Amino acid sequence: RRCAGAEGAAAAACTSQGMAVAMGGHKWRHFTSDHVGDGARGKAPNYDPIIQDRALIVRKKGLDLLHDPWYNKGTSFHYVERDALGLRGLLPPQEISFRSQIERIMFEYEKGIAHVAPDDDTVTPENIRRWILLENLHNRNEVLFYKILLDNFEEMAPIVYTPTVGWCCQNFHLIYRRPRGLFVSEKDRGMMSTLVYNWPANEVDAIVVTDGSRILGLGDLGVNGLGISIGKLDIYCAGAGFHPSRVMPVVIDVGTDNHSLLNHPLYFGLRRPRIEGEEYYEIIDEFMRAVLARYPNVLIQFEDFNTAHAGTLLERH
Repeated sequence: RRCAGAEGAAAAACTSQGMAVAMGGHKWRHFTSDHVGDGARGKAPNYDPIIQDRALIVRKKGLDLLHDPWYNKGTSFHYVERDALGLRGLLPPQEISFRSQIERIMFEYEKGIAHVAPDDDTVTPENIRRWILLENLHNRNEVLFYKILLDNFEEMAPIVYTPTVGWCCQNFHLIYRRPRGLFVSEKDRGMMSTLVYNWPANEVDAIVVTDGSRILGLGDLGVNGLGISIGKLDIYCAGAGFHPSRVMPVVIDVGTDNHSLLNHPLYFGLRRPRIEGEEYYEIIDEFMRAVLARYPNVLIQFEDFNTAHAGTLLERH
């Protein structure tokens, strides 16, 4: 079955053999008898045999699919595909085209990323080089990563957390490579109770969640705030004994008032001003109900929320 009217990015459908993901770039047309017939009903559209509907049969879902270099499309997965393939919440909320992904890689290829370090002595290009090395290790061998971090905790803590994590959050949309953490946004309203089941762990002991509104002393960083949740849990795993497979970093994207991010072509958060008022609390409440329904005994830490909301949220939850 095809999703009538789906364009560009594609749509997905279940088949008896697996998950069929259509990758075509042309518009799918749904034809009925109203489209053909005599002159009163209109002329039949031209048929082009060169245009073909192409689909890939994908037998993986969720993180297994995102970790497969053959089938992973990263942030260019359309929301129809995300729902069919169990990807909602595992990718940033903004769909980024394949062309934009190419631009991001070419930007780094030509200019690197260390050049965007702040002009002070707190985060140097050497700090960034070390962070990149550790993050690459984190992505391919977590056992070795945490062993090295534990054995060299005093030296490496400033690399995986402050001050280097501040640079990571400022540039998260540029350095993002591999999905890590849960993305929740306004687009997920009414679906969070199912979204949390896309997270692969059946048991979670600790969640660090932020809305990105006040990251360290850097202000509103929107969805980029996920970096602070990741860094904080790295410290908790190495320094407090939490098991890495039983922690969950989360960002709740309710927009941002940071215009430099909103105007950046590679920013992958919601491109809208920050949600406030009752609607804001309704989103946070739905998230809390969803995670506590699946993980009733989990420790939840609210990280770097704006002071206008922090006190109310602590009393509320």
